[in-house]
Amino acid sequence: MSQSKLSKDELYKVIISPIVTEKSTRAAEHHGQAVFQVANSANRHDVKAAVEQAFDVEVESVKILNVKGKTKRFGNALGKRNDRKKAYIRLKDGSDIDFTEFQA
Repeated sequence: MSQSKLSKDELYKVIISPIVTEKSTRAAEHHGQAVFQVANSANRHDVKAAVEQAFDVEVESVKILNVKGKTKRFGNALGKRNDRKKAYIRLKDGSDIDFTEFQA
């Protein structure tokens, strides 16, 4: 994916969903960050372009974490949850994301 204007389909492929937990809420309040689950194939440039275009904000930095899936027991069988990728997006001062107005 390129850094140029992304189509709606490409936006939905990069940004899967916002992550709203206690930890992500603290990151938003204290550090001006938003947390998203992103595609496993996405890189920093893709995420930055998608967030800036989808929410009409200015992104200062993007940090990406690979979250390894947990090994879980399902009855007698062992299973593994899927690996996923999270992106911590730091917004420039004066920018704010309103998740209720997402119009990709």
